[in-house]
Amino acid sequence: MNSETNNTPSSEIATLEAEVRSVVEQGHDVQETVRQLTLRKISAHSLDIESLRQIAGAVLRGARAGAQKELNQTVNQNENARAQLRQAVAGLDVALAQLAEASKLAVEEASSRAQKFSSEDLSKTRADLEALESMFMETLQTTAASSKDVAGDILHDLAAHTRTHGSAVGAQIRETLSVISHQIGIAGRTQVAVGLHLAHATSDLLRQIAAGVLTGLADHVKPGQSRPAPTNTKEG
Repeated sequence: MNSETNNTPSSEIATLEAEVRSVVEQGHDVQETVRQLTLRKISAHSLDIESLRQIAGAVLRGARAGAQKELNQTVNQNENARAQLRQAVAGLDVALAQLAEASKLAVEEASSRAQKFSSEDLSKTRADLEALESMFMETLQTTAASSKDVAGDILHDLAAHTRTHGSAVGAQIRETLSVISHQIGIAGRTQVAVGLHLAHATSDLLRQIAAGVLTGLADHVKPGQSRPAPTNTKEG
């Protein structure tokens, strides 16, 4: 990922927030649609932690606003809104997991071609990934705290549940960091290929995942579930 800050334009953040709000209000395939919206937005920008924080915040605000319409209504509507809010948070979680996964796939792909990223490049990515899960949790908690209503209470509960049971992004980060740490040791003893940059390679793979060209491991992974075997395949 890129450690330099390149904030996402406010107009794009507002658009993403409105899109997520509409998805949650409509209530159709919320998790998958939010995942797609988030992934497309992430893949269109540099992968610095502040841009990711802005995107995550927009998703959570939009989800909260979308659920609010049905909360405090009938019991059935209330439960439906709670479920949609949970699905929206899960969609964000999985999208961030796929970002971490793309970094792992980029490193593995380079290794399979006998190419190596520099130790500095790998170390920057490792530092960003180590901050990613904390950013997700902090943004979830901040969004919950900013809303003193039922939606805020639900987000508080989701944050507490995630801290206890873990997240998809956290599980994927640990897997990716293991691969990167191994490669850092190798990079110190290996001639680095000129012009090979992990942030660019990660962005390229992330765009393929967002477009559905590359099947991501995190597509349907939820916290606590075991991961399937890698499916790094092109669809015909």
